[in-house]
Amino acid sequence: MKRYLSLSVLVATLGLVTFLESCGKVSITKPETSQAEKTAKTQPISGLETAIKSAPEEEKEIDPLAEFDLVKSAHLTNNAKLLAGIKVKENKSFADRIQQAGYWLNHHNTLENSWAKLEARQLSKIRKWATTELTEVHSESHDVFYPFSGPDFLYAYNLFPNAKKYVLVGLEPVGKLPDLTANSGISNNQKLQKARSSLYAILQWSFFRTNDMKVDMAKQGNLPIVALFMARTNNRILDVEYISLDNEGKVQKEGQGSISGVKVDFVPEGKKEPKTLYYFSADLSNYGLQQRPQLKQFVKQELHQPITYLKAASYLMYYNSFSEIKNLILSQSSKLLQDDSGMPLSSFDRSKWNLSFYGNYTQPIALFSNRYQPELRKIYQIDKSIKPLDFGIGYKFKVNQSNLMLADVK
Repeated sequence: MKRYLSLSVLVATLGLVTFLESCGKVSITKPETSQAEKTAKTQPISGLETAIKSAPEEEKEIDPLAEFDLVKSAHLTNNAKLLAGIKVKENKSFADRIQQAGYWLNHHNTLENSWAKLEARQLSKIRKWATTELTEVHSESHDVFYPFSGPDFLYAYNLFPNAKKYVLVGLEPVGKLPDLTANSGISNNQKLQKARSSLYAILQWSFFRTNDMKVDMAKQGNLPIVALFMARTNNRILDVEYISLDNEGKVQKEGQGSISGVKVDFVPEGKKEPKTLYYFSADLSNYGLQQRPQLKQFVKQELHQPITYLKAASYLMYYNSFSEIKNLILSQSSKLLQDDSGMPLSSFDRSKWNLSFYGNYTQPIALFSNRYQPELRKIYQIDKSIKPLDFGIGYKFKVNQSNLMLADVK
């Protein structure tokens, strides 16, 4: 206590002297500073001075979109919007010739009407459900793997909007994104008709029918529909690059590998962090993956514990002839969201996976009646905690008929 008291007295005395000196009443003669003291004053105090001097200047914020050609981006995006029946307002000279044509106005009106119904019936409800039930997924960036997808970027994005990377795989060819400004009205009308025809099933039932895709996508490929979905989900296309996978599963330029694909960089409107979609045209049967194992290598190398999504997958992974893609998914995925057409319940080791069920399961549609799962039906009959789905999705596309299962690695 005395020590603290003496220190207080000393501080008070020094303060009084300083005050009196400033008033001219006391003159203090300061002793000459020694060389040692001069030297000490020039030394850094606890490294603080050194830290200040060595601190870098404030870094300028790096624009993550700076690497992209924005003129090219605008052209790609506007083409996608016109294909999607969305009016282009930013560049009137680009779009007016097309937007004023009767065939495009018909396309616009048809898609606007269909999309409004789809948004009210399914998409808005799916986004709400995903926000509530996939909270961990929505809180962080991740990769999405969607085999047997066709061009279905639409549902992948509405379920997983915060993904950084999407990898879609189907049998259909990649195709090319049409440049509507470079074609005649007759040619454009044909392309828009093909797009509407391809969309019919997914707009009505939430999935692409396999037999229809063999016809529709063979004519145009999947890329035009992917681009249309990007425009309709308010995304801006930054770049489109036609690619292939080499023997090591590495991405190369088009024609330099045995698996064809496309890489689309895009960004949601109002955002700055770009995202990437890959689509590969590949056979996912055991035979296809054995002939061309590059896709499996790509998934293992490029996707970090992805979330796998399976919808309307034709129950293919119920067969031994698709065991390789099933095992790849189970070994690489951190989570898996599927309807009953993805994998049978018996595929999941309950000691390794937590399973959550949603909606309702009675039996598959008639076409796949031999894929009925009594064990899954029993779970839905007994477990009264299963939450309903207020939207339809997958083959059983009516409300109160659809089912989803979320598998989460323990």
